[in-house]
Amino acid sequence: MAKSDIHPKWYPDAKVYCNGQVVMTVGSTKPELHVDVWSGNHPFYTGTQKIIDTEGRVERFLRKYGMSGEQSSGGKKKK
Repeated sequence: MAKSDIHPKWYPDAKVYCNGQVVMTVGSTKPELHVDVWSGNHPFYTGTQKIIDTEGRVERFLRKYGMSGEQSSGGKKKK
């Protein structure tokens, strides 16, 4: 039989706070959870994610190694 009094107290209606506001209710071993980021303000979920690399990896590679559209063929012609 399972030992009694070894598990933490379960709070089925624990409140999650973000910036001082209750954002959701979950089950937890703590009655209150304070978070900085949650799905309601995370850039990935809200669609406000900014693209850092606007040029693209291929263009950056070509520029870094001095390859342009004319030089990429290297004088060799495809048959």
